[in-house]
Amino acid sequence: MSDGGTARTGAGDREAARKAAEGLAHLSGFGNEHCSEAVPGALPEGRNSPQRAPLGLYAEQLSGSAFTEPRAGNRRSWLYRIRPSAAHPAFTRTSNGALRTAPFNQTVPDPNRLRWDPLPEPGEGTDFLAGLWTLGGNGDVTQRAGMAVHLYHATASMDRVFSDADGELLIVPELGGLLLRTEFGLLHVEPGHVALIPRGVRFRVELLDETARGYVCENYGAPFVLPELGPIGANGLANARDFRAPVAAYEDVEGPVEVVNKFCGNLWSATYDHSPLDVVAWHGTHVPYAYDLRRFNVMGTISYDHPDPSIFTVLTSPSDTPGLAGVDFVVFAPRWLVGEDTFRPPYFHRNVMSEYMGLIEGAYDAKAEGFVPGGGSLHNMMSAHGPDRETFERASAAELKPQKIDDGLAFMFETRWPLSLTPQAARAEHLQEDYDDVWNSFERHFRVQ
Repeated sequence: MSDGGTARTGAGDREAARKAAEGLAHLSGFGNEHCSEAVPGALPEGRNSPQRAPLGLYAEQLSGSAFTEPRAGNRRSWLYRIRPSAAHPAFTRTSNGALRTAPFNQTVPDPNRLRWDPLPEPGEGTDFLAGLWTLGGNGDVTQRAGMAVHLYHATASMDRVFSDADGELLIVPELGGLLLRTEFGLLHVEPGHVALIPRGVRFRVELLDETARGYVCENYGAPFVLPELGPIGANGLANARDFRAPVAAYEDVEGPVEVVNKFCGNLWSATYDHSPLDVVAWHGTHVPYAYDLRRFNVMGTISYDHPDPSIFTVLTSPSDTPGLAGVDFVVFAPRWLVGEDTFRPPYFHRNVMSEYMGLIEGAYDAKAEGFVPGGGSLHNMMSAHGPDRETFERASAAELKPQKIDDGLAFMFETRWPLSLTPQAARAEHLQEDYDDVWNSFERHFRVQ
């Protein structure tokens, strides 16, 4: 484990985390002005910053956007805490481990199709932060533009607390459940769920099983929002009410607590004399969420042809060009296929966007083998990709009766810029050297009538 941090690895700690995760209350709705208090009377009425906050608490605003951004995009929350966040010692640099940040200029962006097996098993006592491994990304974190793709593999719960000043974190578990203790309260996510931790929010990850593995999108740019629905209308895709925000829960802990802050690409550590997860009440819009991907309301064809995968967008980070996202988070959830005279799996294509795809469970309907849960593939902009030969032959000859796709759950981080790899990803032992072979055996079928 890096950074000299400590972690909890025992079965008793997992049992305590599982008990805390059972039956958690939550607040419903994405982007709402939520409010919650763990102790009655802790939340001020009628004002944000009274002369004396209730119960001897300190009032503090956490801003996730500039003060003057339009109301629809403004993110801020008011926190009422036992100690102000300003009460801490100096931070000092600590090891980054396998965590890397844009600009990714150590390797040249690669036009080749690439695919990786899951991360190797980490050492005993590896917590979520130490288990983060950066595959690559784009942009410049100091300009708040771009994104990074990380994977994690952990064997222990965190004792320390982490926050990311560089961007928000979209956590996609693939193996093992997680209990996220945040400044706003507790969130429970299992494989098939995602968690969104906003920029700057402090949290700790506790494991519910012996090991945990998954994916993380670090979004440096505009915060994720629900995509516009356009011709779809008022309903569909990810419904706002299905996003779960935590209710207030606090730690009143005296004693040394390590707090790690990611700032401009580096990790900085300080030892507090108290837990910073001491928020007794809060209200606002800059809050963490959890979401069950199986609640995604899939849209699709009921006549012919395979619609573009943009209809599977769960969340999007808008850019300065309408419709061109800094990052899209896309899920291929269970769905019916009914298109007539249609090649139903994903079609062959080249795309101006760059795509990193991961698999949470089961199989992906465009790849018969080699693409496994915990693994991932990268198709940078304009690289030609699509179904492998086995999938193509099977789908081309299939009887086109209604078919339910419910044996897999895949997702995609899609971005407007090419992804540059980290050296560790470009040289990884779990990089599949033979990925191109899935397209090498297509036969020539062309004939002139």
